[in-house]
Amino acid sequence: MDDLNIRKSGRAGRITFTRTKALNALTHDMACAIHAALDGWRNDPDVALVIIDAEGDRAFCSGGDIAAVYNAGLAGNHQVGRDFFRDEYLMNAAIADYPKTIAAFMQGFVMGGGVGVGGHAGHRVVGDTTQIAMPESGIGLIPDVGGTWLLARAPGRIGEYLALTGARMGPGDAIHSGFADSYLPEAEWPAIISMLEETGDATRIVGISPPPAPLANRDLSAFGGRDLDHIRRALEAAGDDESLKPIRRNSPLSMAAGLALVRAARGDRRMQDSLAREYRFTYRATTETDFLEGVRAQLIDKDRTPRWSADASPEHVEALLAPLGEDELNWEKQA
Repeated sequence: MDDLNIRKSGRAGRITFTRTKALNALTHDMACAIHAALDGWRNDPDVALVIIDAEGDRAFCSGGDIAAVYNAGLAGNHQVGRDFFRDEYLMNAAIADYPKTIAAFMQGFVMGGGVGVGGHAGHRVVGDTTQIAMPESGIGLIPDVGGTWLLARAPGRIGEYLALTGARMGPGDAIHSGFADSYLPEAEWPAIISMLEETGDATRIVGISPPPAPLANRDLSAFGGRDLDHIRRALEAAGDDESLKPIRRNSPLSMAAGLALVRAARGDRRMQDSLAREYRFTYRATTETDFLEGVRAQLIDKDRTPRWSADASPEHVEALLAPLGEDELNWEKQA
């Protein structure tokens, strides 16, 4: 397909994002194609490892392409979004559980759906341009694609901080927070990839000391508050205007649900449990949340002034995260 270059080269299966004009945003078809390629190479003796990278210097993958989900939801067709999120999450789980090493080389923007592709790989390489974020609360969604699993395992209260603010991490913070494994200057990546194609040996990836990780020294104790209101008041008392600015701008419902999801994911034993919980929200996103309004304001009209109106009460959050019955993302059924 035009948006991905999927091929075998040497001992490697290769998946390269080629949708540079759209910052390599992930479509439904792309998610399905990645999953199909992985399935095809699972038992292929010629493929020792898989390499996922991207063309262009601006983005590995800037997120999911949700224009089709928005347009369908606006027209009253909510199945388009449900199908997209389901198939994307199945692909995310396939990456996380893949029996062969997947090496992801992530430059530029790695956001939302991009984290779902690169963030669950067996070896995650970042460089100087890397900017990783889960900014979904700004469009009325929640950290998904297994993002709550990663956020829940970040040190201290970094997970809550990233989920609520959508803040970007450079390479040092990405490694410190568990979203990446190795730092290498991007000029060296082509040679490393060639070596992997030749040897099929991911242990040959040896990073160097990463840049500083500012989050390692930042006081984020306010994000341990019981709920969003307590966190906001603690930040006000601390005078943390840097954190308060996005929190005042983002969807209250998305932040409340994201906070609940990150904390629930700390008790999960596998990423699939976190994905299934995320799917309960995204399944209902076009009908019961701020998602359509957030996409309109940020991506369609681009007026950057969303009019949040969804109920952000604990009762509504609980209802949004309640099991879906027959529509639950059932991993045993997918096996």
